Order: sequence, then structure tokens, then C-alpha cells
Amino acid sequence: MKQYDVIIIGSGLGSLVCGAVLGKNGYSVCIYEKNRQIGGCMQTYARDKTIIDSGVHYIGSLDEEQALCKVFRYLGIMDAMKLKRLDMDGFDHIHFKDEDKVYKHAQGYDNFIEQLAKEFPKEKDALHAYCGMMKDACSKFPLFNLRTGDFREKEKILGIDTAGYIRSITDNERLRQVLAGNNLLYAGVENKTPFYVHALVQNSYIESAWRCLDGGSQISRGLNRVIREQGGDIIRNAEVKSIVGKDGLVEYIRLADGQEISGKYYISGLHPSQTIAMTESDSLRGAYRSRIANLENTPGTFMINAVLKPGKFPYLNYNYYHHASDNAWAGADYTADTWPQTFGMFVSAGVGKDQYADNLCLMTYMHYDEVAAWHDTFSTDSFPDTRGDDYQAFKKEKAAKLLEMAEKRFPGLKDSIHAYYVATPLTFRDYLAMPEGSMYGVVKDCNDPLKAFISPSTRLRNLYLTGQNMNLHGILGVTMSSLVTSAELVGMDKLVNDIIEA
Repeated sequence: MKQYDVIIIGSGLGSLVCGAVLGKNGYSVCIYEKNRQIGGCMQTYARDKTIIDSGVHYIGSLDEEQALCKVFRYLGIMDAMKLKRLDMDGFDHIHFKDEDKVYKHAQGYDNFIEQLAKEFPKEKDALHAYCGMMKDACSKFPLFNLRTGDFREKEKILGIDTAGYIRSITDNERLRQVLAGNNLLYAGVENKTPFYVHALVQNSYIESAWRCLDGGSQISRGLNRVIREQGGDIIRNAEVKSIVGKDGLVEYIRLADGQEISGKYYISGLHPSQTIAMTESDSLRGAYRSRIANLENTPGTFMINAVLKPGKFPYLNYNYYHHASDNAWAGADYTADTWPQTFGMFVSAGVGKDQYADNLCLMTYMHYDEVAAWHDTFSTDSFPDTRGDDYQAFKKEKAAKLLEMAEKRFPGLKDSIHAYYVATPLTFRDYLAMPEGSMYGVVKDCNDPLKAFISPSTRLRNLYLTGQNMNLHGILGVTMSSLVTSAELVGMDKLVNDIIEA
């Protein structure tokens, strides 16, 4: 059997970027993926001759000279990407209750201020302060600026609360909510979500905001090509069941079919709690296991992917965030009677589909306890299961409520739908091995900021972690987290220099 330097568990973005980086630095790599399709949240699927994106709704920082563009160019995938830039004067539209007015987040800091100042002419000072603070917060994260640095740079800002900071710069309650209006992007919690999370996410889209034409799987396909060109392999339908260690090192991984695979180094792209739970080693002490197992995770997602009738629903070159109340932070605080409290709508972009859309996504929060009755079921395309008639009825009832809310904002939407497909926290749990189908993994808390910081290295000297739980979620966040993991083997100075030179 072929021997590899690095064995990687899972083929989400974090794993693929690690595989590509390490391959470029001379390591032989093999990735093991339990599903038929690689890519984690970048997976797409076809329904009714339509390409549906499972998770990549838009991407930031991809303009020339911006961070993600430079990393993707270094990885060798940037030039092949098919992208559509979102509306410069409003990539995100924010809406409250039954108002006729929408508020727009624009690309470019000067334009961001200019567009919101039209609605809030007396708040220019607050908008300038907000943008300045975002730039300052982002500057404290060296890797997001493609330079080296240390943890001390960011320490002073980790405890700043997003909602609290926004309250401090303006008394205008509506502007406060508008600035937090797209917090579905990071499962924002009032008085808890750190400002640096808000800033890193929001800054990336203000820099530049893009949709992938015909789906985000082009990123995983590109990385797959790069990995294979460098002699690496990706094995699909191969679930890793356990990581076996001895004397402070991983000896091998064991697959579901019983195969034992060994390498020099091992990287897990799974949630840290999943990784530690499947690791058999005395080197992982009880306190460490307990800390990782008890990390709080963000809520789950209820998602409708709707295939649209031809020529019925216009293509919208922006994203839409609706709030049922005046409070943009209230989305996850629902009851059975008040769900849903918010939704995001993302219209898919495709080649030759500038006038009418062929599919769109509606997304809102869903707590795992709503689907806990079906906890013992499992369903993916490789192991399909209906979970029973009661589950199908549950999905239908919830979908009707979400569609009704969206219909009020976009009259005629329901009549434009040819068919729709529903994902719940169970879907994300089963496909992505996310505990309780968590949307963005481990919660970041400004009141206890260090609790959520997880080192890519573990007590097993050749086992490393990567993915959205290491640093930040999203395409940009996970890519940067993967560089941190890869740097454990190739060195951060070398890696940053190589990216800049590329």
C-alpha cells in the first residue's frame, strides 16, 4: 500500500487547503472522506437540472490584492474561478418587520458610509467611528493581513462585545440594528458575540462581495485538482472511525471497513469534539477531553433550497436579511409559536442567468431540540433514510411557515417555486459530522474569549486540528485556519512569504 506523509480526515475546505499547501511543500497527502462528494459545505447537488449550493452563498476579500484572492492564487485555484460581484451599493439588504424601507450594506468603506448616511444623515460620525474600529480590529489579526505576528496583538480586543460597541457609538436604535442586521452570518448573540468576529466577517464583504457562478463546489474541485497534480489522493466513501495513538503519537487511523492506515502526520478537519471522541490514546487526559466535549456550539440551520420556474423570479444581485421584530439579535430566541424570527435569502448566480434566477436559498435558525426526536436516525445520499412520516410532516410544516414569511416580503415567490428541498440540523449533522448540526461550530464569547481558542496541535505530537473551529468560520476564516494548521509543519514565515510572492 502507498505510504503518505500526511493523512487528513474529512474533505471540507480546511482539509483541502491543508492538503494543497502541504502538497506544494513536498509532503505526500491522502484525504479520507466519508461521503460520496468532497467539499463539506462547498458541496453542490443537482435537482431538476438545477445546480443547488449547499452552503457557499457569498464570499468576501476576493478582489485583486485582497487576502483571500492572494491565498487562492498561491493555491492555484483563483484564475479558474467563475465569480459574479454583488451590487456595489448594497450587497446585503437589511429589513425589519413590515417596513417599506430596506437598509443597504455597500462595498468599499467610503461607499458603505455614503449609502447608510442617506438613511441616517445625522450619524456620519458614528459610521466613521464604526468603520475605523472595524479596520483597527482586523489589523490586529496578522494572518488575515498576510503577515506574521503573535497572539499579544489581538488580546486587547478579544473581550469587546459587538452589540455593546455599536451601542457606544450611536443612540440611534435603528442604526444599531442595521449594523448588526446580517448577524445570521455568524450566529450573533447580543452581549456575547465578540466584535472581532463581527469585524472580520463584515470587513471581508465590505472589501468585496462575490457569488460563485454555478456553485461553490468549484473551490473544492480546484483544490482536488491541485492536490492530485502534486501526487496526493482523495479517497471517497471511506469513513474514519478511530484514531489510534501510542506513546504520545498517532500510530494509525482505522476505517469503517477495518483498514488501518498509517502516516507520519495526521490532520483532522472534523469538529474537535468529534476528533477527540474518536481518538484512542492515554495521552489525551480527562480534563482535556472534557473541555473539548463541553464546548458550546452555535445553533443549527433550517434551510429551504427552492428550484424556481423558468422566467418567474428575478435574479437579485444582493442578499436579503429580514427580521420579524425591531431587534436584529432576536433571530435565535424563538419559541414554537414565534418561529421563524428571521431569515436570510440568497439567490443563486449562474452563467447566463442575469435576468431570472433558477434557484434560491432561504435560511434561518433551528435548535437541535426541535429535531431531537429523530436523533437516532441517519441519512445521506450514500445511506438514504426518510426518518419517517412524522419527520417529513415536520419539515413540511416548518417550510410552509418560512415560505409564508418570505412571501410577504417577495409577493409571488411561492408561485414561482417548481420544487423545494429542506435541510435541518440533522442534515448538517449527518453530512458534515457537526455536533447537533451546528451552523458555525464553537461559540465565540467576549465574556470568556480564551475558552473558544483551540490550538491546532494536540497532546499527540503528530495529530493536528483544522477547520472552522480553530479560528473563524466561513470561506475566508477556514482558509486562514488551514494556514495556521499547515504552518505547524512548514513554518509560518515561509508560508506567508510564499503567498505574498505568488
